[in-house]
Amino acid sequence: MSDPRLCKLAQVIVRYCVKVRPGDRVGIMPVGSIASSLPLQAEVIREVLRSGGQPHPYVLPARTDEFDYVFFSTAAEAQLQRPDRVIEFFTKELDCDINILCETNTRRLSHIDSERQAMWGRAQSDSVHLYYERAAKGELRWVYTACPTPAYAQDAEMSLEEYEDFVYSSMLVDGEDPISLWEDIGRKQKVLVDWLGAKKTVQVKGKHVDLSFSIAGRTFISCDGHLNMPDGEIFTGPVEDSVNGWLESTYPAIKFGIDVGKVTFRFENGTIVRADAEKNQAHLDKLLATDEGSHRLGEFGIGTNSAIKVFTKNMLFDEKIGGTIHVAAGLGFPESGARNESALHWDFLCDMSEGGKITVDGQPFYDSGRFLL
Repeated sequence: MSDPRLCKLAQVIVRYCVKVRPGDRVGIMPVGSIASSLPLQAEVIREVLRSGGQPHPYVLPARTDEFDYVFFSTAAEAQLQRPDRVIEFFTKELDCDINILCETNTRRLSHIDSERQAMWGRAQSDSVHLYYERAAKGELRWVYTACPTPAYAQDAEMSLEEYEDFVYSSMLVDGEDPISLWEDIGRKQKVLVDWLGAKKTVQVKGKHVDLSFSIAGRTFISCDGHLNMPDGEIFTGPVEDSVNGWLESTYPAIKFGIDVGKVTFRFENGTIVRADAEKNQAHLDKLLATDEGSHRLGEFGIGTNSAIKVFTKNMLFDEKIGGTIHVAAGLGFPESGARNESALHWDFLCDMSEGGKITVDGQPFYDSGRFLL
């Protein structure tokens, strides 16, 4: 018998996150283990069919536990540099896309050369650009979510039972009416993004950060469950040549299963001019050199989810922690007005809970994890 919280999660994903309508073509992709995601996939398929949509489960060899090590360790460079036609097809044809994080070994690619993974990412850049372009136009509704696995529980230093409770509480599916709760969060965050709407300059200062940048002509997006589940953040894309200052990530940064520890960045006129990692510096350097856009910021975000209180080494959850900000090197989301294009999108998390302040157009906006409106 399915965990009732899993059934509720499927309902939230289908009815609230992507709002499946009759006739919609709905992609369902495991990002991790095909086997571990099957219970959630089954419930999602059930809800898609009840909503009148057409479910299309699909698998990419470069994105699954069962195949990605084989792919990246065996493929010739010509194969890594070839655009994946399946990705192209689904990018053009889907109305909704549901991505389920479900890894059973989060370190399986630790000994794969980072450049091989970056090479494959560059080859898919046209599809990535089209994906987010269609999303910005409202033609494609997508969501990233996760199901609990022993690997994620291990990374979070929890038992599987504890981790399941953490996951479902962060998604609010352990209550009676999670959709109403997410709708309420959306109303509260709308107040914040509406106030930010016509503002131009942002200053961020604290123990781990001293940044300034322009948001002129940019839009802050309220993330209330329609792109990620769990959700809980507001974000925008800084004007690309405007970022100046420094930031130290206060939590480890992990990409493609490789942990580079805490990272310190220095920015000049929008460009990352220096990036120092606690370890695995070569991995950081290679990914920041993915393409022209990978050494600029595509996103600045503020976490708002008070149900997420601990760092779990999974950025789907960690970037939502209340009292934190995050910046992303690489791709910016077009709906925010961001113009930075890249095959990379790598978030770096910074704690603001002890004296961190955000000032917007000279007005206090945020102090030590609290919004001041």
